[in-house]
Order: sequence, then C-alpha cells, then structure tokens
Amino acid sequence: MRFVMMLRATTESPPGVPSQRILSELGRYSQDLVKAGVLLASEGLYPGSECVRIRFSGGKRIVIDGPPKGASQLVAAFWLVQVRSRDEVLEWARRCPTPVPGDSEIEVRRCVDPDDADDVLAREVRRREKRRSDGRA
Repeated sequence: MRFVMMLRATTESPPGVPSQRILSELGRYSQDLVKAGVLLASEGLYPGSECVRIRFSGGKRIVIDGPPKGASQLVAAFWLVQVRSRDEVLEWARRCPTPVPGDSEIEVRRCVDPDDADDVLAREVRRREKRRSDGRA
C-alpha cells in the first residue's frame, strides 16, 4: 500500500526555509524511512505565497498566483511511502519530529493503486448516487 504523508504548514510555520535544527530532525526522520525501505519520495515545499494555481472553467485555463484565499493550512512537505498497512503508516507518521512550536499535523492519505482504481471509482459513484437519493446532492 502506498500512502502520502503531508506535513501541514501553520500560522506558526517559519516563513521560507525552516531552521537548521528542524531541517536536521526532518532529515534524520527521512533517513529512517529510507533505512526501513519504505520511502519512495519526499520533498519540502516552498511557502504558499510562491504557489501558482490553474483554475479550469469550461474550456478556459486561468493562471492564479498565490494560495487560495482563506487557505489556513497548506502542505509544507510530503513523504510518499510504501508500507504493509494503515497501522504501519500511522506508526511512521507518529514518529515524525514536531516541525513547529504549538500545534501542527500530518495528513495521511492512501494512494489509489492501479488495481484499486475501478473499485474506488465505483464506491464514489455509489456514494454520490446515495446522497442524491437522500436529497443531499
């Protein structure tokens, strides 16, 4: 099973590059993932102020600089891992060093494997149809 663990930026996240101490701790954590043979990819991301979004509106593509208005939590870094179970990825996520003072979080989401794609799509279609039939469109 592949999972992405996304480290969220917070209002307390340092602007730009984090401190050397935090970078060292996150580097050691990533090396632990490598040594365990579960890390597929990882990257730190530039602040949301440097992001660019593409809005799809009909046939148009509109380029928008900067994060969405009201976006309180942007992804600061991610790890793509391959593990045996949900419990294993949660164990790894709990071991991540605290990236900022105060509260922060890692979002863990399973990646859709090609063999699972049809099942995931079918479940989503059934969920949407049920919401419509319940009047919750």
